[in-house]
Amino acid sequence: MNSEQQVLIGLVTISDRAAQGVYEDQGIPALNDWLGNALATPWRAVTRLIPDEQAQIEATLRQLADEEGCCLVLTTGGTGPAPRDVTPEATLAVADKVLPGFGEQMRAVSLKYVPTAILSRQVGVIRKQCLIINLPGQPKAIKETLDGVFAAVPYCIDLIGGPYLETREEAIKAFRPKSAIRAKE
Repeated sequence: MNSEQQVLIGLVTISDRAAQGVYEDQGIPALNDWLGNALATPWRAVTRLIPDEQAQIEATLRQLADEEGCCLVLTTGGTGPAPRDVTPEATLAVADKVLPGFGEQMRAVSLKYVPTAILSRQVGVIRKQCLIINLPGQPKAIKETLDGVFAAVPYCIDLIGGPYLETREEAIKAFRPKSAIRAKE
């Protein structure tokens, strides 16, 4: 598979301080590491580091889905209750459909580790042929959350007309109904 056939995945850190260079972004590296371990399908990251500005978040999500052609966009940061946390509002503003199960499951997973998981406002949505999922900001929480929800991601992308993503089963086993599983080439 050449680079033109690689699946494009948007990775977005939303943080005022990281965008200003106050501290080094840890979100995109954590997402890259997790996906690098989990995906068997060749893929390439399209990354963005932006501040907690709703209009900029919306524009970035639209650009990654509509112009870049990402089948999946993972955001990290901006999902709490603080006044500047507007990632869910921006994500919902660009959504064609909301998938409440993603937010419910991500909070359920995080609640096993921290009681403050109930403060999270993460959402999962579809925009055209792109699945957008808001994740927490800390690398440990990113891993825990992806471990808890990613099994459903490849089939969701199938259902919205995206590429067929395969995972490395030793990292995470994608779930598909038997009728949706393709023979290995």
